Amino acid sequence: MQTHKIAVIGGDGIGPEVISQGMRALKEAARLDGSFAFDFTEYPWGCEYYLKTGRMMPADGMDQLSRHEAVYLGAVGAPGVPDHISLWDLLLKIRKGFDQYINLRPIKLLQGAPCPLKDVDRRAIDMIVVRENSEGEYASAGDWLFRGQENEVVLQTGVFSRKGCQRTIRYAFELARSLGKSVSNITKSNALNYSMVYWDQIFAEVAQDYPDVPTHAYLVDAASMFFVKDPGRFQVVVASNLFGDILTDLGAAISGGMGLAAGANLNPERKYPSMFEPIHGSAPDIAGKGLANPLASIWSASQMLEFLGHPQWAQKLLDAIEQTLIAGDCLTPDMGGSANAAQVTDAVLSYLAQ
Repeated sequence: MQTHKIAVIGGDGIGPEVISQGMRALKEAARLDGSFAFDFTEYPWGCEYYLKTGRMMPADGMDQLSRHEAVYLGAVGAPGVPDHISLWDLLLKIRKGFDQYINLRPIKLLQGAPCPLKDVDRRAIDMIVVRENSEGEYASAGDWLFRGQENEVVLQTGVFSRKGCQRTIRYAFELARSLGKSVSNITKSNALNYSMVYWDQIFAEVAQDYPDVPTHAYLVDAASMFFVKDPGRFQVVVASNLFGDILTDLGAAISGGMGLAAGANLNPERKYPSMFEPIHGSAPDIAGKGLANPLASIWSASQMLEFLGHPQWAQKLLDAIEQTLIAGDCLTPDMGGSANAAQVTDAVLSYLAQ
């Protein structure tokens, strides 16, 4: 039997609540299949750990995580801990330290999921956003000069390397080719005349290796409009760190809300662990009240199953989420129901077993 070693960081707020439900889904998929299993190791890291120790994770935290195939992360962030500390000392430390340079966000309007767009054809909202995840606008390069003085200057420098751009764009083309879909390149090259012009140049170079893959190009402001007015034109979308971040949250808004937003941070070469997480954040205002929606966490578990080589169970789990939404009788309050996280997961697992 194949056993997958998974590091689990429940994190903050509702993170531990939803991640425990995702673990239930993974265990059930393994039980139903019988040919693989999961070995979970839970780590109590996050903001509560920081308030006790002054660190978001121990000094050897990355070494501990490196012994696993994947990391399953709940959420990061809590009152009393500055966001730049919680983000940079845990989430981004893992992403950068393990070279998780692909952020993969599925944007698909499942049957039964709410959508704010009027008269939308559900089949039109079905795309995958490939976001550069290691450099770009979030490279943390810059300076703060003459702090507090009249001539104070702040520099925030984007970093766009040939390697970084090329490997992200090539991943998008490989994904599109495997799915028989097009690639849409999102930039702002009319205003960012170095970084985005360079990105466009790399995109054109890589595209020459994929003459069978249709391509489209949009400025990010136009793309934002079309995400709302005509989402069906997008299939595989590739964008820089910042633009991918913004567009994926917009994508979540049109495909059921943050309670259904899942994401994968991939090291495609598998030299390091990849990380899977719901995107909704720690929501400290509802933590411990039984209101947390576990569906995004379960969807990210589906992404993990796909990455670990079990695509059939990844699809079955996603189908079970959709069946739960269609039934509509066991949903959390954010989706108009009155169920708690465990009850929603019970419903998903009953459909999975069918």
